[in-house]
Amino acid sequence: MKREKIALENFNQGLNCAQSVFCAFAQEGGLSREKALLVASCFGGGMRCGEVCGAVTGALMAIGLNFGFTSMQNPTDKARSNALAVSFEKQFIAEKQSILCRELLGYDLSDSEEFMQITEKGLFGSICPQLISEAVRLVEKMLADEKKEPIQADRV
Repeated sequence: MKREKIALENFNQGLNCAQSVFCAFAQEGGLSREKALLVASCFGGGMRCGEVCGAVTGALMAIGLNFGFTSMQNPTDKARSNALAVSFEKQFIAEKQSILCRELLGYDLSDSEEFMQITEKGLFGSICPQLISEAVRLVEKMLADEKKEPIQADRV
């Protein structure tokens, strides 16, 4: 619950959804808050064009920080990382029906008229916090599950 609260506080302070989610995990993963904010800064609003939700990209960055790979010396690490990403996406879609920002909000924020509608209807304040909370909860569950029983690439 602590990470969820941190992520929501970040969002309420004006950070984008990707920054909010990623920063809730970054420091424990050895990345400074400042660096995490920089890394995630361009991923909010579905990379500013309504594509993959920033909460999802922030969560995927958190998964990568905890379970990513840095070399093909051990291809099992890459397979595990990919399996966790796919698992996260499937779980998020099962809960929210999409990972695309424009579908989750019901409007395309890359279109100036639709962006105005999003703002006028307060959707950033009503929908995005739910998406942020869900993304954080799913990553936390993955972290806990991985400690119990590491995911195998063929399980996804």
